[in-house]
Amino acid sequence: MLRRGPQAHKGAHQVCLAVRATVRRESVTELLSLLERMGGGEAGVPAIPFVKLRGVHFARLLVLEDSTDVDEQLVPASLLWMSDVDAPLESHLDQLAALGGPGLDAAFGLCEGYPPDPTPEMRSAYLREHLVKTQANYVNTVGRTVAQIHGEAALREAIEGFLDRRQSEGRSGTPEEVRAEIQAFVRGEPALAWATRRAARPSLLWRCKELLHAVVAAAGLVIVAPVALVLLPVYAIVLRLHERSDPAPHLYPTPKHEQRLAAIEDHVTQNQFSAAGNIKPGRFRERTIRSVTWLIDYGARHIFNRASLAGIKTIHFAHWMILDDGRRGLFTSNYDGSHESYMDDFIDKIAFGVNLSFSSGVGFPKTRFLLFEGARREQEFKDFQRCMQIPTQVWYSAYPQLSTVNIENNALIRSGLFGTLTRPDTEAWLRRF
Repeated sequence: MLRRGPQAHKGAHQVCLAVRATVRRESVTELLSLLERMGGGEAGVPAIPFVKLRGVHFARLLVLEDSTDVDEQLVPASLLWMSDVDAPLESHLDQLAALGGPGLDAAFGLCEGYPPDPTPEMRSAYLREHLVKTQANYVNTVGRTVAQIHGEAALREAIEGFLDRRQSEGRSGTPEEVRAEIQAFVRGEPALAWATRRAARPSLLWRCKELLHAVVAAAGLVIVAPVALVLLPVYAIVLRLHERSDPAPHLYPTPKHEQRLAAIEDHVTQNQFSAAGNIKPGRFRERTIRSVTWLIDYGARHIFNRASLAGIKTIHFAHWMILDDGRRGLFTSNYDGSHESYMDDFIDKIAFGVNLSFSSGVGFPKTRFLLFEGARREQEFKDFQRCMQIPTQVWYSAYPQLSTVNIENNALIRSGLFGTLTRPDTEAWLRRF
């Protein structure tokens, strides 16, 4: 029996919620223990009812433990919540505050300034007061909602079930005849009525705003390009001086750290990644990383927004953040496959992009003119990123068994279900099952 699909696939773009709060000094150990038990699904531990929160693709709750910046100043431990959700963000915040009370109170209740006996309104106000900005965001396919992903997976399963029954009956036919039977099957199932329509897109207003942003930003780049070209040789000289003088020792993760990370990886089709580290001192490095993250965001927002990040197709969501007044950086992602294959993808396909993104971090392998070497020093880079990686104690995925390839395939099944196809296209469409 078919489950009833989504009532309506309303188009929406995707947004990131990031909340950060300082943990009370005496409560860090208690919070770490709580989150590890929460992440492990231990009975009786307060938890966040993720499945009840509409439109949440991924979410994580983790502790950025005590650290020191490049000036040896303490950066106290903080609790970070991040979620990738279908817009609007305001309704997600309010729903999280209303439904996530026990888990939020248990975790953020160990942070400074959290109200005692909070109401949903007080929780919502606290979350809003502690919002932090992500400087760059990547979404695998902008506009593909949680409801659409679940619905298109159910559509594929339903059609595969129909084809299995058809095959067991010994029925044959041309590709066009088989597709026509599938169309009739879908039309005859009320739970799949939504699949007879095209997938909804984000609102026209949002698309117009994005187009305006793309045009204005590109025009700005064109205007400053002549000045940038004149200054480029000077920048290259200063950059090379920094690259030659910045220490870049080969960092090695401890066995204990490796074990903590390995314990929370490779349980489902997908994995999570969180990494934090200090940014190299000086205005030159800070301005470089801020300029780079702006370019990354522009590219992810307007160019690499359809199932590929410069050739890497296994990432669902990724975020770059500059924290603590430019002293630290944070990168998070949700991806398919093993950690090792994830790193190999970056090294083999976009090592230059890795250098741009992370070479301003303390301990990154030596680069040459920002784009060269660096991540190409394979073992040095793999050890560096493992040292910078931090455990994600609580992690949620709305579709843990679906890879980006699965999701894209399901979307193409839905888009090719109706309309005119040539014989080769029909045959290719049928091979998707």
